[in-house]
Amino acid sequence: MVDIISRKSGPRREDVDAKRVINKNWPTISRLADQISNGGYSRSRKTLAEAKKSPAPLQSNLHIVGGSSKTLTPEPMVRVSMNNRVIVMDVRSGKQLDYLGAIRFQGNQKYFALATSANDFFATVDEETEQKLADLDGVVIESDEIQLKFIEVIKNRLDI
Repeated sequence: MVDIISRKSGPRREDVDAKRVINKNWPTISRLADQISNGGYSRSRKTLAEAKKSPAPLQSNLHIVGGSSKTLTPEPMVRVSMNNRVIVMDVRSGKQLDYLGAIRFQGNQKYFALATSANDFFATVDEETEQKLADLDGVVIESDEIQLKFIEVIKNRLDI
């Protein structure tokens, strides 16, 4: 046996019953809303009603207190992030300014891979940065001290 359910015109019986129950109990619902919101529900309804009655002003006056904040010039810093990305970041805001490459692993060796298309990077460094750092591509980094010196070399070459 197959039941065919077709859409009938008009609202469903359940919807009509729910609307009737809500309308019948609206004073109680309103009282509970005021009780929960410390009277905020009624105040918002009054404000809404007053806004509908009063016409909108023809002109708006804008008052800007203070002014725009100073735009700080970024203070760049070279950093190796926790996920081995070598980046130039702003010390003040912490935002990444430039992506230079990554520290990669091959076996037990750590080496620097410059962000170029030859190293399979999608976001590559610009030509000027590539020329300045080209000979550092593939440099083996054996210890943390060498990594710190490596970062200093990058800072010096990028004039940071």
